Amino acid sequence: MTAPAEASPFPAARAAFGFEVEHRLEETARIPGARVEANGGRFLGRTGTVTTPHGTIRTPAFVPVGTKATVKAVLPESMRELGAQALLANAYHLYLQPGADVLDAAGGLGAFMNWDGPTFTDSGGFQVMSLGSGFKKVIDMSTVEASAAGDDDVAAGRERMAHVDDDGVTFKSHINGDVHRFTPEISMRVQHQLGADVMFAFDELTTLHNSRGYQEASLERTRRWAQRCVAEHARLTEERAHRPYQALFGVIQGAQYEDLRRTACRDLGAMDFDGYGIGGALEKENLGAIVRWCNEELPEDRPRHLLGISEPDDIFTALENGADTFDCVSPTRVARTSAVYTPDGRFNVNNARFRTDFSPVHDGCDCYTCTHYTRAYLHHLFKAKERLSATLASIHNERFVVRMVDGAREAMADGTYFEYRDEFLGRYYAGRS
Repeated sequence: MTAPAEASPFPAARAAFGFEVEHRLEETARIPGARVEANGGRFLGRTGTVTTPHGTIRTPAFVPVGTKATVKAVLPESMRELGAQALLANAYHLYLQPGADVLDAAGGLGAFMNWDGPTFTDSGGFQVMSLGSGFKKVIDMSTVEASAAGDDDVAAGRERMAHVDDDGVTFKSHINGDVHRFTPEISMRVQHQLGADVMFAFDELTTLHNSRGYQEASLERTRRWAQRCVAEHARLTEERAHRPYQALFGVIQGAQYEDLRRTACRDLGAMDFDGYGIGGALEKENLGAIVRWCNEELPEDRPRHLLGISEPDDIFTALENGADTFDCVSPTRVARTSAVYTPDGRFNVNNARFRTDFSPVHDGCDCYTCTHYTRAYLHHLFKAKERLSATLASIHNERFVVRMVDGAREAMADGTYFEYRDEFLGRYYAGRS
């Protein structure tokens, strides 16, 4: 007699991940006196809770970026103290160094970096564009001068280091020039080894310079890759049943085209994903529309992550149009150049006027930097090129963005979101000419 087949552990394992919507901004918008001019008074923002094997994330939430299993210049313990609920690392960089096998042996990304909260990893899809075109970290392609090269566009003085075909991507390591290959299956294997609570399907990120024809072909390629990711994710989840469940998010592309974005959402929305990432090169002025197109189509009961934003006006635009979580390297990147955020705008603390300014970066900020150090001290550190400068400025900037989004979440819940938004942005951009 043939023994009965064992039940797949995949459905049971998925119970470790979940999402529940709690408050909706569209309900808040009906409150008399609320300012709801934008979007014709229709908003998709919501609060909720994402449940993962390593803890919960109250949404909306900002997810700081720890590219190489570290938020640059900041201890993981400091990120917890400043209120970060989750961290995002980069699969491409960790695959190259120290290697996904090392993190797997360590027990996963969180254990490796001594972070006990939820973690995310991206798929490596961003590097397909950034290495392929040579535009490096550029996402808002509206700032890049157009080229007659079109679909083969490469930044001036750069070498194309990644080549896309229908099966995957062949690329050169930026570290030593070694040639590597990513396919949907390889991306899934690498991310399973990295062990984050949330990972993203392998996708191709296009630029705003690509032709409509290329965008359509790329979107179909990303759709087929998404199907392969779902299948490989299920297989690996069963194979690695000894590890905590890892949620898989599909990535929505389509550049600036409404029909392509909506098509991508319907296609991937019908697949067996735990959530969705909204990706792609974005023009700032169209950010809200693109996020809204996507979230009008995506399943209501799945979380949505917007990849790569952190400027205050962009964050509020994203929240109002239904983004639940989002990430960006900007707070630490600008901190390393001496730029710090305050409710009255951003300034460079290495300017001469702060040489004898013994007040905190922002009087009223509860971060470690502001409660222990002065602008004059940070000014000195930057002028002396001391590494502590980046640490203290980064702690403050990360806390500023985390606290801003926490405030938006609380305001959505208590019905004061629009007043909070208008007061915050009005003050922050008051000095802009």
